[in-house]
Amino acid sequence: MKIATWMQGTDQRCGFVHEGEAFALDQDVTVLDLVRGGLEAALGLGQERLREGGGVPLRDVQLLPPLAPPSVRDFVTFEEHVEGIVKSAPGGDPGVVPQWYEAPTFYFTNPHTLRASGERVIPPWGEQALDFELEVAAIVGAVAGSDGRSLTAEAASGHIFGYTIFNDWSARDLQFREMKVNLGPCKGKDFATTLGPWIVTADEFADRHDDDGFLTISASVSINGEVFGRDSLSHMGWSFADLVAYASRSSRVVPGDVLGSGTTGHGCLAEIWGRTGQRVPRPLQPGDVVRMDVEGIGYIENEIAEPVPTPPIREARPRRE
Repeated sequence: MKIATWMQGTDQRCGFVHEGEAFALDQDVTVLDLVRGGLEAALGLGQERLREGGGVPLRDVQLLPPLAPPSVRDFVTFEEHVEGIVKSAPGGDPGVVPQWYEAPTFYFTNPHTLRASGERVIPPWGEQALDFELEVAAIVGAVAGSDGRSLTAEAASGHIFGYTIFNDWSARDLQFREMKVNLGPCKGKDFATTLGPWIVTADEFADRHDDDGFLTISASVSINGEVFGRDSLSHMGWSFADLVAYASRSSRVVPGDVLGSGTTGHGCLAEIWGRTGQRVPRPLQPGDVVRMDVEGIGYIENEIAEPVPTPPIREARPRRE
């Protein structure tokens, strides 16, 4: 089942997408409501809504990010990506640090700057190294009797409501500057994250896992119509169930939380820059169009807009003796 949010005229609606049509639910229902109700209830409601009919052609609606998540965590789980990206940072280590293998590291990013497929992405003012990151995200759903705390991987797998495509836009110069302070990434990622085009429920992938629980689906990214890179989600270092479990460790995951897989191998420009020692291909420029295709989900596509001037930043006042 595909679950989406869209603008229908002047109304924001959510519901189900099937065979090129959008089937809206009542106007006061959101995708977050469906996720909080659990996967089984959402599937039942979807089947009922499709039987009712009365869908609207997708071409007549404007897709929005599929949900408003309580939080967004982004992991780094593809070893091949890490090998390249650490070389692209100034003074970066030549290889993957041993600590990467110990646990699936993540950072929190901004749930308030989500972008939809088809929306133009405005890069930060003054930055010269705009990049994309090809990812897939899992959406956490409700499970009866569970509060989402310190889950095992086995229990965590039942908390996966569905999957969507995730583009972690990155301003690399800004990212690398701020990470010299031993925090982040933060502002280098803060301006935009594309989610979409919809959530595909987890049951659609029941037969697309290997024996270790890893999704065996392919993902690719193209720039201006030319394929740049592709990879399989089976190359993740940890499964999505592992990611949900780790996020919940001594903490809590709640319905609607978004957990990004991290960038696939050959899923961003900076990885290639790190391997070659030069910024070729060039950073993204206004007018470039980035498209990401993921097997079993669909695609998202965004054009880069002109940057908009922002106020200058005041430097810190030095400590006074």
